[in-house]
Amino acid sequence: MMKKLISHSSRATKCCIALLAFVAGAFAPSVRAADKPVIRAITVFADIPPAYMDTALHDAVAVLKTAKASFEQAGYTVQTIRISTPPFQSLVRNMTQKEAIEFFNKYAAAIEKEGVISAIGPAFLHDVDHKWVETFAEVLAAHTSLDACIIVADENGIHWPAIREAAFVIKYLETHTKNGQGNFGFAAAAMVPEHSPFFPASYSVTPSKQFAIAIQGAGLVDEAFSAAHGNFDDARERYASILRRDLPGIQQLAVQVAKNTGWEYLGLDASTAPLQDVSIGAAIEKLTGSPIGSPGTMTAAALITSVLKDTPALRVGYNGLMMAVLEDKGLAQRWSEGRLTLDSLLAYSAVCGTGIDTAPLPGDTTEDQLAKIIGDVASLAFKWKKPLTARLFPVPGKKAGDRTEFDSPYLVNATIQKLPQ
Repeated sequence: MMKKLISHSSRATKCCIALLAFVAGAFAPSVRAADKPVIRAITVFADIPPAYMDTALHDAVAVLKTAKASFEQAGYTVQTIRISTPPFQSLVRNMTQKEAIEFFNKYAAAIEKEGVISAIGPAFLHDVDHKWVETFAEVLAAHTSLDACIIVADENGIHWPAIREAAFVIKYLETHTKNGQGNFGFAAAAMVPEHSPFFPASYSVTPSKQFAIAIQGAGLVDEAFSAAHGNFDDARERYASILRRDLPGIQQLAVQVAKNTGWEYLGLDASTAPLQDVSIGAAIEKLTGSPIGSPGTMTAAALITSVLKDTPALRVGYNGLMMAVLEDKGLAQRWSEGRLTLDSLLAYSAVCGTGIDTAPLPGDTTEDQLAKIIGDVASLAFKWKKPLTARLFPVPGKKAGDRTEFDSPYLVNATIQKLPQ
């Protein structure tokens, strides 16, 4: 998953050129603060070397707070500030397992004090060592402020040993966290590049004082589709117009933050992230006039992603349709009704992102069954060379037909479906 990094000056030049091209002729009149998109995350990509953790963390937090203040002063709501580190394997190099656990205990306590969450990267990039994957899982189970992933497919192909380790981690988090909620912070990542501002599949192999922005884009889709009255062509134009209206202001502020802090701005992810009542499922149903899963859903999914891909902004991350079942009241309802399934989520992922996301499963789902689901996601991602993830939620003690009992403010409860045999 490594990619060649270009120089700071070169990226800064590209940033300015892209911004000017985006803004020129398209900067709509400013909107009221209450109408501005919600900033889901400001994410910095920072090295946190264990020997210099305090200094590195201080610098990263200072930039995050500066950026957050800049956006809030401009009238934006900022939900989270985040740090994405190098891969777990790099952080624990030359440590014993005990020392690694002590380091992450210290790191988690420090970021929680600052109101920050952190992705600690993939468990490994190349060499699979199960004893270290066990330590990795133990760290995630102990700290809700830490997210992570395992890379199961990249440009070199599908990695079945990594898929099996990801299935192990999912089962570990199911049995070692309340209601299996630890799986909210873990994903099997396929073809996901560096520098995604969205968690949990976020990492940077060689971070160098960089940052990116993610927005809660489901609300923008809802605005566009509510006014389209079932007309797909009108919906496309309205959504594109809203992005042209709202994204330049975010980009402009981010470039100013980069200038003020000396940290490099990498880009924006405008994916359609939902949050409970801010439902991408409900937005799509306003366009199609039918429940999610009915004819027209695939067309709406493709429409959303194509508009995002055509927007002339400095992009990073997914920039696609996010259908996170347990984060979205509309999707959770359709899942409970059986209209949305593992198969349909995978089918929609062929024309959008992000794979199978926060799908509740029976607690007796085996590692082998989980591995096969992850393998399907990895196969689709590798075939179409697109970023997809599997964030699966086997719920301890629950079977098909039972309702989940999550107490997380970020999760919606839903009825568990029978796993296809």
